Amino acid sequence: MLIVGGGINGAVSAAALAARGVKVAVIDRGDFANFTSQESSNLVWGGFKYLENYELPLVWKLCGSRNELMKAYPNMITELGFLATLDKTAPFPALLAGLGTVGYWGIGRFATKPPKYFRPKAIKKTEPIVNTATAKGGVQYQDAYLKDNDARFVWSFVRSALDNGATAANYVNLDKAEREDGRWHVWLRDTESDRELKLVAKTIVNAAGPFVDGLNEKWGNATDHRVVYSKGIHLVVPKLTDSERVLAFFDDTGRLFYVIPMAHRSVIGTTDTRTENPAEPVFDEDRQFLLDQINARLDLDTPLTMSDIISERSGVRPLVVERKGGDQTDVDWTSLSRKHEIDVDKPTRIVTIFGGKLTDCLNVGEEVVDAVSSLGIKMGPEAEGWFGEPSDEEFQAFMARARKLGLDKAPDIEREPSVAHVVWRRHGRAATAVLDAIEEDPALASPALASSDLLRAELPVMAEREMITRLDDLLRRRTKLSLVLQRDELGADAGMAEINQVLFNKG
Repeated sequence: MLIVGGGINGAVSAAALAARGVKVAVIDRGDFANFTSQESSNLVWGGFKYLENYELPLVWKLCGSRNELMKAYPNMITELGFLATLDKTAPFPALLAGLGTVGYWGIGRFATKPPKYFRPKAIKKTEPIVNTATAKGGVQYQDAYLKDNDARFVWSFVRSALDNGATAANYVNLDKAEREDGRWHVWLRDTESDRELKLVAKTIVNAAGPFVDGLNEKWGNATDHRVVYSKGIHLVVPKLTDSERVLAFFDDTGRLFYVIPMAHRSVIGTTDTRTENPAEPVFDEDRQFLLDQINARLDLDTPLTMSDIISERSGVRPLVVERKGGDQTDVDWTSLSRKHEIDVDKPTRIVTIFGGKLTDCLNVGEEVVDAVSSLGIKMGPEAEGWFGEPSDEEFQAFMARARKLGLDKAPDIEREPSVAHVVWRRHGRAATAVLDAIEEDPALASPALASSDLLRAELPVMAEREMITRLDDLLRRRTKLSLVLQRDELGADAGMAEINQVLFNKG
């Protein structure tokens, strides 16, 4: 099997198939998760906003996925409250929203803490930063988020696939694919060395995210679905509130946007703008819109300006729609959810994944397994532990060793009980190799970069296990350092010399 695309859909498909003994290769023309999958809100949620369009089956399914992920990743995925302030821009009354949160809690199988209703004075007491001058009330419901960045979560599935025998390659371009004698003959090119490669596969999984339609067109694969594009941006700014909860507001268009915690920063977003360009960047009007919205809803000593932006994200979401026998150019994209669809073309033996989101990844993996099985690919028994963190016993044993090495102190930039928690969350079972290195040389317990949560002892582990090809792979995707620290600050850090030496053998 060849999987084209190393975002969340391709990564989880590779992991799920490799766990069942299928011979899998997954490629991406950039780094893994280097496109839409690195531009999310970092949220693992059941889709409270989808209740507005009465998409109850979707919300039920997503809540189930959220619950399973929270159980499987108890340290990586954390439950937190979403406090929504309802003012004149809210599309429904506060009391109706309160009833909605109760329904959402029930649809979520009561797996989280119960919702709460807030009067304006209670909102102000709980979150003094919120401007409640025009507030009618508020509600708090529970969901979850990724403590690390989304791309790191995607990488965990690539690593799982590798551990179960898959082949994975980043920075590999698919130049041409032709079907001959019942198989796909694929010509690839390593974009780092310009080396050409040849691959033969029985089946292709098209997991190219926003680019699935273009590939299908090249391959002559007719599908029942296609994608349209919606751009959502996020701005990372200095920390706005000390509480570890999401602040939710309705913008002037009546759409939800959030203030989300990220280490010692806050993330503002997201927007929803129709585009025809899957690589559209953040424009000044995007930035100004979000800044205007948040400044109007928070009581800040000094309003946020563009100079406060530390980093930004621009994610173009591939939203799935039916073709319905026509081109369907006029789509009400604002009402489209992040559902997914999987099409199977048996004559060409192509499985295409349309749409989707991080929360729904395990469902995507299972459905791809079923789709591939329908094409006659034999499956073996499922390997245990192909997703999720190692057992609690392993975690406790790791923590006991870490305490002896002094890693039970709180890190400088994380809302975490200890450095050890960060290392475990990042590496899982491989975190023991970090402890081994520190036992040999205690100096490696120091941060690799000033004001960072990355230890020097982690660098050789990441160099060996994580297919880091470029510096941005480390700073943006294997960690979130370039999201929470200014680029010039990172570039001027003396620790960059050691990073270049360990990762790239550059003095």
